[in-house]
Amino acid sequence: MLILGGTTEARRLAEALTAEHAAPGYRVTTSLAGRVASPVLPPGETRVGGFGGPAGLAAWITTHRVTHLVDATHPFAERMSFNAAGAAALSSVPLLALRRPGWIPGPGDDWHTAASLAEAAALLPGLGSRVFLTTGRMGLHSFAHLTEPWFLVRSVDAPEAPAPPRLEVLLARGPFTLDDERDLLARHRIDLLVTKDSGGSATAPKLTAAREAGIPVLIVRRPPVPEGHSRAASVAEALHWLGHDPPRSTERPLDRR
Repeated sequence: MLILGGTTEARRLAEALTAEHAAPGYRVTTSLAGRVASPVLPPGETRVGGFGGPAGLAAWITTHRVTHLVDATHPFAERMSFNAAGAAALSSVPLLALRRPGWIPGPGDDWHTAASLAEAAALLPGLGSRVFLTTGRMGLHSFAHLTEPWFLVRSVDAPEAPAPPRLEVLLARGPFTLDDERDLLARHRIDLLVTKDSGGSATAPKLTAAREAGIPVLIVRRPPVPEGHSRAASVAEALHWLGHDPPRSTERPLDRR
C-alpha cells in the first residue's frame, strides 16, 4: 500500500495497519512532500519528495507492486490529488481519498469565506487590522502587499520572503488547546482570524476562541478535488474499505466546545 501522507489521518492509518493486532497482508509506505523540515514520521516505510506527475507516480506504483493507493494529503494539496487520480487510472490500482470533513460554522460564529488566498487578501483590510494568519507559510506571498495590517503568523517552519512587512512569526506545531488559543488572541489583541478550511480537531480550537471573543473569521474554501473514486471521511472508514476492523483508539472526535 502507498499512502500519500502529511496529515494526521495518514499517520493514524499507517499506525493502524502496522500495529501488532492488525491483520497481516499490507506492506505500508507513506510518501511525504518534504515541505516540513522535521515531520512526525509514521510507522512503516517512508519516502520524501515528488514523483514527477501522474506518469511518474504510476511508474512508482508499478515498480513497487502497489495494490492499493490512499490519498491522505492535506485538503489543499489539490495538485497531488489530481496526480493520484491520474496515476490510479494509468496503473489500474484502486484509489481511496481519505479527507477529513470541513468545518461548519455554529451559532455565534462570524465567518466570511474566500475562494483563494488572493481573494482572502483582498477582503482582509475591511475586516481587521491585527490578524492571526494560519494559512501556512507557503502562501504568505499572497499577503505581502498588505502594508497596514499587523500579522501574527503561526507555522511549523519559519516562512520565507515575500511576506507582509508588519509580521511576527510564532513557530509551533499543533494540536493546540482552547485555553492556549484564548490566551494567544487576547495577548496579541487579535481582531481577525484568517485560516483555510483544513478541518479536523488539531487546530479547531482557534475557531471556538474566535467565536467566544467575537472575532470575525475569514476562511479560504477548499479547492475542487477529482471525482470518480472511493472516499472516506475517517480512518475507520478507510480501514473498512481495506477490509480491516478499526482499532478503538484510531479516531478522535472533533470538539468545538
